[in-house]
Parts: sequence; structure tokens; C-alpha cells
Amino acid sequence: MPLTKSAIKKLRSDKRKAAYNKATKTKAKSAVDNFKSLLSLDSLSKAFSAVDKAAKKGVIKTRKADRIKSRLSKKVK
Repeated sequence: MPLTKSAIKKLRSDKRKAAYNKATKTKAKSAVDNFKSLLSLDSLSKAFSAVDKAAKKGVIKTRKADRIKSRLSKKVK
């Protein structure tokens, strides 16, 4: 357990951020899975949007987001 006052506050902050990051990552993953089951252009745009938001917030890296979007685009063709 953290001992100093700032370490205690940092732990609290890290828990909040971890929950937020997990929610963002889950939204992106579920949007991608939804696209894979439907294979429609509407679900593709939602998946792109969710992946881009996750990358913008730093939850996933931008190159990984690009790779995911590329692989999803191939499935539409």
C-alpha cells in the first residue's frame, strides 16, 4: 500500500483512469466484433469511429488502430 499522501492520491487517480481506459477499449472491441458479425457499411463506420476514439485517447496506439481499420476494410471488399 502507498504510504505518502501523494502516492495515495495517485493510486486513486490510477484506478479511475484504468476503469475509463477499460470502458473505452471494450467499446472499441465490441464495435469491431459487431462489424464482424454484420459486415455492413454502417457498422464499419461505427467500428472506425470507436477505434479512432480509443487511439485519440491513448488507450490503443495509433498504428494498432490503423492496422485494425485496414483489416476491417479488407473484409468489406
